[in-house]
Amino acid sequence: MRLNYQQTIDYIYNRMPMFQRVGKTAYKAGLENIEALCAGVGNPQLNFKSVHVAGTNGKGSSSHFLAAILQSSSLKVGLFTSPHLKSFTERVKINGIEVEEEYVIQFVQDNSALFEKVKPSFFELTTVLAFKYFADQAVDIAVIEVGMGGRLDSTNIIQPIVSLITNIGLDHIDYLGDTLEKIAVEKGGIIKPTIPVVISEFQPETLPVFESLAQNVTAPLIKAFENYLFGSHQMEEGKLSISLMNNLTQQEIILQSELMGIYQLKNCIGVLAVIDVLKNNGFSISDEAILNGFSKVIQLTNLKGRWQQLGESPYLFCDTGHNAPGVVLILEQLSAYQFQKLYIVLGLVNDKSPENVLSLLPKNAYYLFCQASIPRAMDAKLLAYSAENHGLNGEVVHEVNEAIAKAKSLATEKDFILVGGSTFVVAEIDGL
Repeated sequence: MRLNYQQTIDYIYNRMPMFQRVGKTAYKAGLENIEALCAGVGNPQLNFKSVHVAGTNGKGSSSHFLAAILQSSSLKVGLFTSPHLKSFTERVKINGIEVEEEYVIQFVQDNSALFEKVKPSFFELTTVLAFKYFADQAVDIAVIEVGMGGRLDSTNIIQPIVSLITNIGLDHIDYLGDTLEKIAVEKGGIIKPTIPVVISEFQPETLPVFESLAQNVTAPLIKAFENYLFGSHQMEEGKLSISLMNNLTQQEIILQSELMGIYQLKNCIGVLAVIDVLKNNGFSISDEAILNGFSKVIQLTNLKGRWQQLGESPYLFCDTGHNAPGVVLILEQLSAYQFQKLYIVLGLVNDKSPENVLSLLPKNAYYLFCQASIPRAMDAKLLAYSAENHGLNGEVVHEVNEAIAKAKSLATEKDFILVGGSTFVVAEIDGL
C-alpha cells in the first residue's frame, strides 16, 4: 500500500525516534548507520560539492547566509539544516525551495527495506534523504549543517571544500562533554585531512584544541577573527548595518543583514572567510552577491525564528536561542531597545538542567511559563517552580499561543514581549 505524505511522516517519526522530540532515547552516536544507509542508496554524498558547518550557536544562521550568497551567485544550492519549525520539508531545500512532499514519500517507500534493516535514527534517515536529493537534483554545492557535535554526527561522512566552526558553548554536555575543551574536540571532529577549516570566534579554551586537531591532519586553519575586524554596527530600516575591515586587502565592507540579531556580527566574519576559501577554489562570487546574500537571506532561504519581529507597540520578538550562550546574546540584543516592561513567554525542554538558562534571565521581567506540545517539553508548572527559585516571577499558561495572548493582554504599547527558550516554543507560534 502506498502511503500519503502524512502517513509517511508518521512512519518516520514513529519508527525513527526524533531526538528533538523525545531526547536521549533517539540519539545514536557513530557513523556506521549513515555509512550503511548511504551505501544502500549509491553513496550520494560523493556526488556533490559541499560546505560543512558546526558550532554550538550560529551554525544555522551562518549556513543560511552562505546559502543565500551562493544563490546570489547564480548557483543551484542545497541547504540541509535542523531542526524544522513547522514542516519536515524545511530541513532540505534547494535555492530556498523545500523538498517536494512527493520526493519524501517516494524515497521512504523505495528504501523502507533498507530502513528496517539498518534501523536508523530520525536524523540519520533525514541526512541520507538530503544527500540523495541533492545528488539527484545535481546541485552545484550544498551547505550541510551538523546536527549535534561533529565527530560522530551523521553529516560527517561528506568531503567538503571547506568546513566552518562558529563557536563553542556548554550545550548537550551529556553527549559532548562538560567543558569547552571537550566539546571543541567533538565539534572539531569535522576537521579533515588537508581540507581548510574556518574558526569564526576566538575562545581561549577552544582555539588550542582546533589548532592541534588541524595540525594533526595538515588542515589549513583560518581564523576569521584575524582576517576581519569589526568597525561599527547600527540598526537601519529594519536591517543590521555592519562595518568591517578586511585585514588581507585593507578593504572596508559595509553589510546590511536581514537577520537583525547583534550576535550575527560574530557569524558574518566566519561566513566571509568561508567565501574567501570558495573563491580560491574556483567559485565565482562577486561582492554584489555577498551583499545581496546578507541583505536578503530571509527572502532567499526562507529562514525563520532568528530574532524575528512579529509585532510592534508592544514589540513582539521571537528567538530560537535555547542554551546559556544563546541567552547571553539575546539579552545583549534586548539591551539595544527602549521599552518600559519586559514580558517573556518561556518554555524549555526537560532533558537539560534549566539552571544554566534561568540564572541568566532578568529578574525584573514578568514570565508566562508555557510548554511546547512535544514529549521532551518541560512541564510548565515545574519550570515556574524552578524559575521562582531564581527570583523569576510570573504565571503558568500552558499553551504557547495562549501564553502569548496573555502577554499581549498585560503589555502596553511601550512594552516588550519576547518568546523563546526552546526552538519548539517558537515553532508553535501561530502565523510564523
